[in-house]
Amino acid sequence: QVQLVESGGGLVQAGGSLRLSCVASGRTFREYTMGWFRQAPGKEREFVATINWRGGSTYQVYYTDSVKGRFTISRDNAKNTVYLQMNNLKPEDTAVYYCAASEPPSRLGSIPYYSGVAYDYWGQGTQVTVSS
Repeated sequence: QVQLVESGGGLVQAGGSLRLSCVASGRTFREYTMGWFRQAPGKEREFVATINWRGGSTYQVYYTDSVKGRFTISRDNAKNTVYLQMNNLKPEDTAVYYCAASEPPSRLGSIPYYSGVAYDYWGQGTQVTVSS
């Protein structure tokens, strides 16, 4: 069983930046597809970004349209950590952000990367609040 621990959320003014971190317990972290989702009050969970292993040291990233050019997902396999760098934050980015992991062999071959059911493990969430 994999445990995910998130940190880095907080309150920031519009236009500011935050970096979220997610530390995983698994020894095969390098091969895990990692994703970030968010959920605002009264709204459904929304895909934000994902970084998936393509073999060797090659990874591929995808973002939802609303964060492209502002958010960057990355990972440090030596630290079992995935990051979400969020720049130029907007009030509509306010939500609880969740880290998710897909254990290999990933189901993403059959399930879209933006679907939460493709991921096997979830963090507890970290609150991000952006003021105007």
